[in-house]
Amino acid sequence: MTEMGPAMGPASPAPGGTATACHAPRSRSCRRAEEGLSAPGRPPSGAAPALLCLLLLLAACSPATGSSPGIKGRVTQRALEYGRHFGLELLRSLLQKEHELNLQGSYRPPFLGELQYTVPRIHIHELQMNDSSVDFAEDVGVRLAVQGARIQLSADWGAQLGTFQDSGVVRLRVGDLAVAVVLGLSVDKGGRPAVWAAGCDAHGTDLHVEFHRGQSWLYNLLVPLLRRTLRQQLNKQLCVELQKSISRLEASLKRMRVSPQLDPFAAIDLSLLGRPAITAEHGDVSLKGEFFGVDRRWQSPFSPKPVGLPKAREPMLLLAVTEFVANSAAFVYFTAGALRRNISGEALPRRFPLQLRTKSLGVFSPQLQEHFPDLPMELHLSARRQPLLSCRPDALHGTLFGSAEAFVVLPNATRVPAFLLDIDANVTGKPTITGNRLGGTVRLTSLSVAQVTSQVGPLQVKKLENVLKFGLWLFGVPWANKRLRSGVALPTPRGLSLEHPRLSLHEGFMLLATDLRYEP
Repeated sequence: MTEMGPAMGPASPAPGGTATACHAPRSRSCRRAEEGLSAPGRPPSGAAPALLCLLLLLAACSPATGSSPGIKGRVTQRALEYGRHFGLELLRSLLQKEHELNLQGSYRPPFLGELQYTVPRIHIHELQMNDSSVDFAEDVGVRLAVQGARIQLSADWGAQLGTFQDSGVVRLRVGDLAVAVVLGLSVDKGGRPAVWAAGCDAHGTDLHVEFHRGQSWLYNLLVPLLRRTLRQQLNKQLCVELQKSISRLEASLKRMRVSPQLDPFAAIDLSLLGRPAITAEHGDVSLKGEFFGVDRRWQSPFSPKPVGLPKAREPMLLLAVTEFVANSAAFVYFTAGALRRNISGEALPRRFPLQLRTKSLGVFSPQLQEHFPDLPMELHLSARRQPLLSCRPDALHGTLFGSAEAFVVLPNATRVPAFLLDIDANVTGKPTITGNRLGGTVRLTSLSVAQVTSQVGPLQVKKLENVLKFGLWLFGVPWANKRLRSGVALPTPRGLSLEHPRLSLHEGFMLLATDLRYEP
């Protein structure tokens, strides 16, 4: 949620050694404390959930029947084309190293008896893949195809012909190699992305084999007879190694946390909804995107509405964040009693038209100055209802329902209730994005103040409301916009940045459209 300003925020602990005096009629703060809703010791942090990007690039999931996502993303064909280079580099790094093979077999050449051979390991020295393509495999996952590749490798070997034993090294060069791999994408029962090897085919027609050391002259004579067997084993082993790598990725995904805790009050559920829905043009990913309490999971009164993403091949990534995400966050923090803040006189600018002393606020209540001449005061701000946010094409619209309870601070540090006000405000905001930083601006559209109780006689509420509006217009809103303009860094994997990002507002959701850039 965007922080709208100093008038509504998390609670801060009262100064040590102070006591709040609760006199009849009981103040709203005292009633809430008795109901067990006192504010926790420290405010919610601004930590953001990490990663979304891996989910967006690995899985494409549509919402399950009867459930809509809070966050929905789309990866386009253009993103796959951009990622093809890095996919090939990954494939090369997986294959271009030493692999345990443990290949054993036998061959019976004419007149020589049975030849038994073993190949314990192979080492791939060179792998060239110039002609390649990547696309979506509809209803399955992602397909990577390589044509006309070349590979050079070496392998240790051992051989036994009757009682004669020998060993050495064999070098192989394979040309016109074709590899096709289909990575299946799914979701497990815990809402984590799941992958599997949906298909693999490797074959090369041009095979050159040369033996070294030992009785290599003899085995080189047998190469034409062994070429078919060696080619079949090599093609099979390439797919075996790729499947092992996919299995390691699957094991890593099983350990992924899909509900990270953000602070002492809230966590967010980023589990995937439903089964994959991949078309030939794009893949969609749907995340639940719901905040929930750390100590207790309250039933949220909100439910997400369906989100329709535009059909376009560009840009690489579309990400829709619905108003449900912000409202579920507001509900959790409000229910946890975290939307509170205590303000003392030192927290206000010196030029602010209202100062927290009885001499200043006595202008609106003459009895206040009479009973407590020129004493410091303290203001306890809290949300009496959860804030509401709606997204419309013109702006983000927020409604704040607050209460402000004023206390007089006596010389012995005791706090005496003076009056209680209801303060409601309507604000609008427009998000901005620059590079990887999300910012925005906010504007106060209306403010209303109503007296609830007073121990110092009636207040001049309308006059107080006008002065408060002026103070927020002069100091509060500029203070909030200064903080919002600097923005916050969006969490992205190392080396990945947003290229030409664009934000747009729609009915019920905010849409980020961006290209991606990767720099290792």
